[in-house]
Amino acid sequence: MGMRVVLWLCLLPLCFDFLRAVAGSEGKEYNRNDFPKDFVFGVSTSAYQVEGAASEDGRKRSIYDTFAHRSKHETQNPDVGCDQYHKYKEDVKLMVETGLNAYRFSISWSRLIPNGRGPVNPKGLRYYNNLINELISHGIEPHVTLTHTDTPQVLEDEYGGFLDPRIIEDYTSYVDVCFREFGDRVRHWTTFNEANIFVIGGYDVGITPPSRCSSPFGIHCTGGNSTTEPYVVAHIILLAHAYAVRIYKEKYQAKQLGFIGMNLLCYHFSPLTNKSEDVIAAQRSYDFYIGWFMHPLTYGDYPEIVKKNAGSRIPVFSKTESKLVKGSFDFIGINYYTVMMIKDNSISLTKMPRDLFADMAVEWLMDPNTSEVPMEFVFPNEAWGLERVLEHFKEVYENPTIFIHENGQASNYNTSINDPFRVEYIHAHIGSLLNAVRNGSNTRGYFVWSLLDVYELLFDFDYTFGLYYVNYSDPKLTRHPKLSQKWYSEFLKGNYATTADIGINQVENTTTLDALQYSAS
Repeated sequence: MGMRVVLWLCLLPLCFDFLRAVAGSEGKEYNRNDFPKDFVFGVSTSAYQVEGAASEDGRKRSIYDTFAHRSKHETQNPDVGCDQYHKYKEDVKLMVETGLNAYRFSISWSRLIPNGRGPVNPKGLRYYNNLINELISHGIEPHVTLTHTDTPQVLEDEYGGFLDPRIIEDYTSYVDVCFREFGDRVRHWTTFNEANIFVIGGYDVGITPPSRCSSPFGIHCTGGNSTTEPYVVAHIILLAHAYAVRIYKEKYQAKQLGFIGMNLLCYHFSPLTNKSEDVIAAQRSYDFYIGWFMHPLTYGDYPEIVKKNAGSRIPVFSKTESKLVKGSFDFIGINYYTVMMIKDNSISLTKMPRDLFADMAVEWLMDPNTSEVPMEFVFPNEAWGLERVLEHFKEVYENPTIFIHENGQASNYNTSINDPFRVEYIHAHIGSLLNAVRNGSNTRGYFVWSLLDVYELLFDFDYTFGLYYVNYSDPKLTRHPKLSQKWYSEFLKGNYATTADIGINQVENTTTLDALQYSAS
């Protein structure tokens, strides 16, 4: 412990000088008051990543449970995790402390309806009612995601989950319960989190639940067909989403006055060179990655290039289905983290078999000109890409209402709670968002991922995004604010967030994770 404490104490002045530079130069250009008064600022989590209590009070397993228990670190799973199931009141106090308007969380289908269909679990119902009421009593608006990569395992076992159209009936019955039980207090519903990534990760490359894929496109596959299943699952998800929206609009919206939409993970796709083939390839990436869902939602059918390259492997919407899907959203949620540089790879279209990426016919590369990322962090700070993504939605998809549902920086879990690089990242992306709003983007809110250091789908507990460090060496799972939390809090107060605003002494008193972990042992 000793050497690391000394090292971090020596580095602290540099960290604060850096933060002064960020806040002192660019920071004075904007603060929370530069956004519209009704613009929402919040944080996000998801049920399985934050709740814990995985086997308590009637909850059953989801495909996320199954995935986590066979990950590369079998002992690293969120069965207990942050234990928000028992500590939700404490966490709501943290939200109040930060000054948040909203909290985006998901409902566990396996907790609310453990068998995927049939009886509602009264203890699950009570938990979500308690959480929602606690939020509202403190002036925090709940934004609720209905599925976050956590299809009930029982339905996966019975008929293959979202591979089978039978899921539509079970899914719509589940969301109907949510609308009925919580809709008097919840005004923002998201049907699917990162629908495109759920499909690509789960059914093409097999790196996310339910880990289906086929050679040579994935590794450690549990079965599947990467050439066809992604297109089938996406089609079923779009229909399930549209039926859920129809239920909400026909039965609940007029009385509850809420809104419903879908969430996608979005990169900005930038051509690697000015060559026409790379420019076209970047547009093709947008069409496959985002247009795959947004074209049906906006225009009632898939992009022409997607249909052409996928051929008979992509399902066809009937006229009735096209009408159902078209316009089936009040808003779109966007999760944004970085930029992808795109190089044409049209030769992939001459080969068989092909998966989605081969149909896309591109190579994805990181920006070679980006500034160096500190070793303990993950994403380069390419905030300009967020503005480009929002411009794309404005130009191509009729400027829909948008919420930035996730944006944040991952760092090694054992990194200091003094995280100026995360501060710089969040600060820059909020600035890019403000530029987009000023240029006409209909974006209404921004959520940092994540409130706490939670279990991550691709990183386990090795890399985390939290504004609050969770001490997993402490049986109490004590939360500790990071520098980024203090910056965000000051920003939301309308301050320009210099280190004087956030209180250097308070941060210095909990300088190192070693010290925190040592005190808990």
